[in-house]
Amino acid sequence: MSRVTVWHDGNCPLCRREISLMRRLDRRGRIDFVDATGPVDCPVDRAALLARFHAMEDGRMLSGAAAFAAMWRAIPLLRPIGLLARYRPVLTLLERAYLRFLTMRPTLQRWLARRERHA
Repeated sequence: MSRVTVWHDGNCPLCRREISLMRRLDRRGRIDFVDATGPVDCPVDRAALLARFHAMEDGRMLSGAAAFAAMWRAIPLLRPIGLLARYRPVLTLLERAYLRFLTMRPTLQRWLARRERHA
C-alpha cells in the first residue's frame, strides 16, 4: 500500500478535529499530514490548498472527495469506503456532498472557533 500526503488547514478548527481523528485511525503511519498554513513546500497554490482538501496518492494530486477517498484507502478501517469511491458514480455523489459541505464550512468553522474559545 502506498503512502498518502494530505495537506490541511491547521488554522481551521474543523480541519484540526478531522485531522486529529485521521491521525488516530492511521495506526500504520501511511499518511503524511502537512499543515498548509506553515512554511511548507506547496505543490499547488497555497490558497487552493486551503480552499479544498488535497492529497497526493501514487504521485497524483487529488482534491475534494477524491482526496478524502485516497486518505480513506490508507486507513484499514475506512479502506472499503475509499475503494468504493474509485467507481465514478460513487465519487460523483461524494463530490456533490463535499461541495455542499464547502458551502457550510465557514459557518461550522465559526461555530467551532466560538466553542473552543469558551471551553
